[in-house]
Amino acid sequence: MCVCFTVIGLSALRLWPRQPEVADLAVFLRYRSTEQYFHLKRTLAVMSGTRGARTGHRGVVFFSLFVILIMDVQTRPANISVHRNKHATGKEDNEILPPDHLNGVKMEMDGHLNKDFHQEVFLGKEMEEFDEDSEPKKNRKKLIEIFSKVDINKDRSVSAKELQRWIMEKTEEHFQEAVKENKLNFRAVDPDGDGHVTWDEYRVKFLASKGFNEKEVAEKIKNNEELKVDEETQEILESLKDRWFQADNPPADQLLNEEEFLSFLHPEHSRGMLKYMVKEIIRDLDQDGDKELTLSEFISLPMGTVENQQGQDIDDDWVRERKKEFEEVIDANHNGIVTMEELEEYMDPMNEYNALNEAKQMIAVADENQNHNLELEEILKYSEYFTGSKFMDYARNVHEEF
Repeated sequence: MCVCFTVIGLSALRLWPRQPEVADLAVFLRYRSTEQYFHLKRTLAVMSGTRGARTGHRGVVFFSLFVILIMDVQTRPANISVHRNKHATGKEDNEILPPDHLNGVKMEMDGHLNKDFHQEVFLGKEMEEFDEDSEPKKNRKKLIEIFSKVDINKDRSVSAKELQRWIMEKTEEHFQEAVKENKLNFRAVDPDGDGHVTWDEYRVKFLASKGFNEKEVAEKIKNNEELKVDEETQEILESLKDRWFQADNPPADQLLNEEEFLSFLHPEHSRGMLKYMVKEIIRDLDQDGDKELTLSEFISLPMGTVENQQGQDIDDDWVRERKKEFEEVIDANHNGIVTMEELEEYMDPMNEYNALNEAKQMIAVADENQNHNLELEEILKYSEYFTGSKFMDYARNVHEEF
């Protein structure tokens, strides 16, 4: 089997960069699941912890990681002590695992920029109504209605202050949606309904969501018997346990109530958990261990080289977007270094100063007449930026419809 993996790995090392759909490992990892993210996170940190690993030994590192990925997919340890349901849907897993993506937060859990952030804070919970399959006329009408709501003083233009207020309202909508979902999620992990969840209760529900027999797991935990699970699941459990106890507010009682469980799933709802999330991101990106980020650290691709033009374009976009965000937004004092405090302020979705900056950025994108406000025609013309959907004939009958 090892020989087989070696042959496959060597072939992949030679051919992988030429595959357009997975042109670069950075893109490949971006779409991995939460489980694979936790599983590969420490492997990546060890294998690319030095600048040398990112340059001279890049081919060896890539090959090694490829073998790990193949083995991760194809093999499972034989000594799993509890039965797994191979047909588990994973629906409950999605409900009780911290999500990779947080609506209204500028950065993902893995350090990627949230490419949908502008739409999320402009549309709020109405974002799902704007999709590529929707009728353009209906989408245009919805956008006109939104413009009318943002334009508080009804002067037919939107100022930075008006847009700031709107962004804060839409962010609050995302917050309330998370609170609403959390009530259901909390009930799912609080079987006795006492308003508190122990780590063991959560662990039982998590393993059940992964296809393990819930009764068997609960019995083994109750009797303090060792749970022998596969390496991938154990890796996730260790990461979740650390996060769990971080969410346990002082005085720590090793129990999570509904509010603490919300912080566990959504760190943006708690200042303490937001700090924890920032530390995790910096730890993953920080190459020299000084707990700060330089521009080169922030824009470095996770790993891998790209040979085809499409992949090179992806690399260029990655660097260009992150460089712009680092220099113009995150690095508040423009000294070339991002501290934990600066990143925390950047990540805080309820920061009014950030909302004002975001409003000014939105205006700068579409403000064709340079009056520092947005008119309806400008928003419709740049609809793809604000909604993710591009409208045709944006100016047609604008004034009549408005």
